[in-house]
Amino acid sequence: MSLVLDSAAQDLLFREARTANSFSDEPVTEEQVQAIYDLVKYGPTAFNGTPLRITLVRSAEARERLVQHLAEGNQAKTLAAPLVAILSADNEFHEELPRLLPHFPQAKDLFFAERPAREQSSLVNASLQAAYFIVGVRAAGLAAGPMTGADFAGIQKEFLDDDHTPIMVVNIGKPGEDAWFPRSPRLSIDEVITTV
Repeated sequence: MSLVLDSAAQDLLFREARTANSFSDEPVTEEQVQAIYDLVKYGPTAFNGTPLRITLVRSAEARERLVQHLAEGNQAKTLAAPLVAILSADNEFHEELPRLLPHFPQAKDLFFAERPAREQSSLVNASLQAAYFIVGVRAAGLAAGPMTGADFAGIQKEFLDDDHTPIMVVNIGKPGEDAWFPRSPRLSIDEVITTV
């Protein structure tokens, strides 16, 4: 075995983990959300930038507003999930860099003075953080259902502002009955890795 992480943890985080399509009614607590964030905040990003912003959708009223912007196939499971998170990229993340990158305070102005550079970095790094978030949800013994089938312009207008770009919606909770579709295939190592 070439991995340090034990086999049970590998199964929990990757091999046995699946995208849930149904959920039990067991709630996701604030303590679980805190534990997930306290773990995943250490995931690496460029410039230690932390552009991911998480909007938790708990109320029935907010859930109804959200599902109007989701693809039809995502609506019922989102209404039934114990917790839903809108993950977005903060395009003004650079304002935090002097505090988060104290040994390189000029990074804020040197690399991110122009909005297009900020938006590109924000999207890439928030997407990295979104992946860490999903693995963190799995580490908490919960299932995550990430979705990109949505009207993101509508979600932005409904829940965010012009400085935050939504990147995905994630259903979170304990899996319910018949939660899993059959496992889809993955590409082989030869199809993905090239050595030069």
